[in-house]
Amino acid sequence: MCFLSFARLDFQEIKNLEGYMSYLMLDIESTELSATESSQLTHPMIGGLILFSRNYVSRTQLITLIKSIRAIRPDILIAVDHEGGRVQRFREGFTVLPAMGDILPAAKGDMTQAKSWATELGYLMAIELLAVDIDLSFAPVLDLNGVSQVIGTRSFSPDKGEVAELASAFIDGMEQAGMCAVGKHFPGHGSVEADSHIAKPVDERTQDEIFANDMQPFKTLIAKDRLQGIMPAHVIYPKVDSQPAGFSPFWLQEVLRKQLAFNGVIFSDDLGMKGAAVAGGYTARAQAALDAGCNMILVCNDSRGATEVLDGVNWPSEDQGLSASLLKPDQSRVAKALEDSARWERAMAIAQSLI
Repeated sequence: MCFLSFARLDFQEIKNLEGYMSYLMLDIESTELSATESSQLTHPMIGGLILFSRNYVSRTQLITLIKSIRAIRPDILIAVDHEGGRVQRFREGFTVLPAMGDILPAAKGDMTQAKSWATELGYLMAIELLAVDIDLSFAPVLDLNGVSQVIGTRSFSPDKGEVAELASAFIDGMEQAGMCAVGKHFPGHGSVEADSHIAKPVDERTQDEIFANDMQPFKTLIAKDRLQGIMPAHVIYPKVDSQPAGFSPFWLQEVLRKQLAFNGVIFSDDLGMKGAAVAGGYTARAQAALDAGCNMILVCNDSRGATEVLDGVNWPSEDQGLSASLLKPDQSRVAKALEDSARWERAMAIAQSLI
């Protein structure tokens, strides 16, 4: 089975699958496809497309854009960063979601209440995206709310147990709507101050410290089969390995695949970020990410960089295995969720009460 199939697998089947194909996820520049972008989408090694705020004017325009993409590539995985708080690409025409770190304080520490809200917010986030035919939001954030300003309240909590509990509840809602979950940023970005979008973050802690703290939400949720995808951090942990996690065979193959037994899809973070520059130019970055074990690599905000990757990378042959088509929505769940307008309205009310 390859990415160009229309596979719709049950969530529980994903954990049994190994040997994924490797593909590129890129972006587009505006609110409609250019002729060049339309042509590029036919490239067999493009498996995904990520949308940003610049691609959005209105819900109607977004639906038209997605239909034009599907007309060329009905199989493509369409994704967005739509976590809530300051990371929500579409606002007008969508429910504004609170930051995940605001949920537990709003519940005054009542974990039962916070988990109930998290589930409804996960459902709301997922169903509003699925309703316009977007397959995936890169969520939830599993980092701890530590010293990182770029993470901050994107995280559910500074406490590893609370992060795991609240993220699991949020995933419940995502799954009830039909959407898979992608946890980020493995093994944890919250305990390093520098922002990997504009700098090269270095976390000087020991392996034992990282494993005992930041990595625990990932470990817990993987063990419970709650994550279908993982996105590693563009962070270097020099006391563990010299390479950023997303370019590290140790982190991705030895720890994530072997020790934690994760059998889902590994996405690179955006290879255009400053934290990725340590690996060299775009082709070198992409090859390093693939060699380390990423299944889908992201190149955003640089169309020349995406073209360079398509032309320069040594792509695996198609018979090497399966792919991120496993992250396509469960359409039976989507259809059922779309009919439940009462739940949608209740979830909207919860979101609005937390803003």
